[in-house]
Amino acid sequence: MNIIAENRRARFDYEITETCEAGIQLNGQEVKSAKGGRFQIAGSRVLIRGGEAWLVNSHIPPYQPKNAPVDYEEDRARRLLLQKDEIKKFMGVLNEKGHMLIPLSAYLKNGFIKIDLGLARVKRKSDKREDLKKEVHRREMRKEE
Repeated sequence: MNIIAENRRARFDYEITETCEAGIQLNGQEVKSAKGGRFQIAGSRVLIRGGEAWLVNSHIPPYQPKNAPVDYEEDRARRLLLQKDEIKKFMGVLNEKGHMLIPLSAYLKNGFIKIDLGLARVKRKSDKREDLKKEVHRREMRKEE
């Protein structure tokens, strides 16, 4: 697995309950740009509209900026390739308050670009503080060894 992009804040800001893998529909220059490591998913999320999953607020700059089409949008919504039963399952959970579907990482798998999605719930400030305390404690334990 060759990781192209990672959403590092996701696990800090959200409590991930479930993960799944999805493909993404890109055009040719977006694929080349993403494989070059210029794919940004921080701050993006997944919406379900019309029975399809869409990745919004992701950013893929053109592979060759001077040779890009005039109407190219770097921040356009991109369709995610999921099975219908997975989409229906997520639709039921996303209707509950506080749940959202966020991308955790994008990577290459057998030449295809895949996105690891996480079903998330927003953490409270107290939960974040507890996580930071646990991490500091783990670091101290590693130093003592």
